[in-house]
Amino acid sequence: MLPQEIIRGKRDGKALSAHEIAAFVQGITSGAVSEGQIAAFGMAVFFNGMGRDEAVALTTSMRDSGDVLDWSDLPGPATDKHSTGGVGDNVSLMLAPIVAACGAYVPMISGRGLGHTGGTLDKMDSIPGYVSQPDLALFRRTVREAGCAIIGQTSDLAPADKRFYGVRDVTATVESVPLITASILSKKLAAGLGSLVLDVKIGNGAFMESARDATALATSLVEVANGAGLKTTALITDMNQPLASAAGNAVEVRNAVDFLTGRFRDPRLEKVTLALAAEMLLSAGRAGTQREGLQRARIALEDGTAADIFGRMVAILGGPADFVADPEKYLPKADVEVAVKAKQSGYVSAIATRDIGLAVVALGGGRTRPEDKVDHVVGITGLLPVGTEVRTGDALAVVHARSPLAAGVAAASVLSAYTMAEAKPAAAKVIAKRIAPRG
Repeated sequence: MLPQEIIRGKRDGKALSAHEIAAFVQGITSGAVSEGQIAAFGMAVFFNGMGRDEAVALTTSMRDSGDVLDWSDLPGPATDKHSTGGVGDNVSLMLAPIVAACGAYVPMISGRGLGHTGGTLDKMDSIPGYVSQPDLALFRRTVREAGCAIIGQTSDLAPADKRFYGVRDVTATVESVPLITASILSKKLAAGLGSLVLDVKIGNGAFMESARDATALATSLVEVANGAGLKTTALITDMNQPLASAAGNAVEVRNAVDFLTGRFRDPRLEKVTLALAAEMLLSAGRAGTQREGLQRARIALEDGTAADIFGRMVAILGGPADFVADPEKYLPKADVEVAVKAKQSGYVSAIATRDIGLAVVALGGGRTRPEDKVDHVVGITGLLPVGTEVRTGDALAVVHARSPLAAGVAAASVLSAYTMAEAKPAAAKVIAKRIAPRG
């Protein structure tokens, strides 16, 4: 079956058969389909969409392009979470050990940065010695012994998605609901999970800015996942400002360690993390209600169990044994730090969140091409949240850069991303909606 004919069919608005989709995905995996053809297919789907059956077929075909893991030998349920991406979204680093501390197992296969959003895998690569793409034996050992493992997508798991993902990032086809759905779910299905919770971001720092688009994506993900046999629910959460007060790679890891150890916790980040933990424990059968799940998650965080599990995971995967106790000893630091100072007094009324993410990318903390290397030391910290009262000269944030020139450019971007007002704005709802399968 010629790939160009499949592209033509989708270009003309035709509903593709499961056989056609499977043939195209097989070509992506084998290399028979070129990057240009992948890009053309992606653009055709972007403009014409896919029905639920097409999306299920694309998802399962990409799942079946490689190995599918089996965790039935674990003494507890295998569960996971996936975020559609945002700025300062380091939730996974705290969530996996919290849920593991409550008796579930979290084999978390994460991605790298996409567009203006940071990637969990890039963050973990900031830790010296940490093997973010281990072989299957080490992956399984880590999950069993620590309760969780945050790793990257290996060449054996959903390889078709890995290639498709890289092309989408540089061809303006990221914001397609069926392509996002298939990309996310193919990896999660290949991971052999028993349940999944999705964190679908909404707002000016998300790929889906409007409530309608975010709800459409969350519904697509939930319906396709359940259609493919994976128990799944979703939370729609606010991304109209950075979730953590840090954006970058090493700086977000430090923020996560501070969160786990109780040194410092961003309030919005804490609310989202614990809400997702409760949802995961409910889906995995480790809590009877969301309230019970929330209580269990909070206890695991407060008594230090989650921090211990994170440290154990890091050590098993090659990182320093005392990383949690002394992250500053190991995390790389930037040569230049520049405070972004407010030009006027007032309240922070809005933040152009996507611009913050793009400033990190421009510093070298993200990618403009799939082959780009990420600079783990650069980033932005101390990002003041919406509603904060500031005076002229107060620091809105601190830029971490390789050179004064790069720091100055980023600082200007951050300053322009902040909007000030005389009156304090009303607090936004952090958890907007829960999406469950119909029926």
